[in-house]
Amino acid sequence: MSDAPSSPGDSEDFESPFALHNGSGQSPLVLVCEHASNYIPAHYRGLGLSLEHQQRHIAWDMGALAVAMAMSELLDAPLVHATYSRLLLDLNRPLDADDSIVVHSEDTAIPGNRSLEPAERALRAAAIYHPFHDAVATLIDARMAGGKATAVLSIHSFTPSYHGVARPWHIGVLAEHDRRLADDLLQVFRADSGLCVGDNQASPAP
Repeated sequence: MSDAPSSPGDSEDFESPFALHNGSGQSPLVLVCEHASNYIPAHYRGLGLSLEHQQRHIAWDMGALAVAMAMSELLDAPLVHATYSRLLLDLNRPLDADDSIVVHSEDTAIPGNRSLEPAERALRAAAIYHPFHDAVATLIDARMAGGKATAVLSIHSFTPSYHGVARPWHIGVLAEHDRRLADDLLQVFRADSGLCVGDNQASPAP
């Protein structure tokens, strides 16, 4: 398998990098699932990875989309989810972050992301990052303009072990500046004694 993908050369050669489900949902929550898909277009030749590696957690958050879709239906909440693999570009990272486009994920090298030309990075940003985040912003702006209370909840899953270190949590809640929704969720989750619940927990780097 060749390490170097062939570039499509134009962002218009990509299909939409997002899908909107239940866009008119009336819940105060807007659901986002940035790592919903492991899809890598054929011209990237799997970024040099085997099919087995493309199915692993390094490529997507397994099960996250199913959870997000179920929540969208149960809560009548709009959902914006990704349609491309996080290995092409991680929608949950700033474009200038070192792990926006990874060359190594956990224990696996990503050959097709090595030594990318600035033009290829710009192509992925234009084709994947900006349309996705513009769609989320447009949805939020429309709701706010209509007077709808709105909170954004991003749905992820995590691998039960990372670099061989077990993660004990069944559920993790991540929040930074505004803790209101996070603290409410933690209170509900922790009422179930059978759950190990993490609050801004992560496995340490190896």
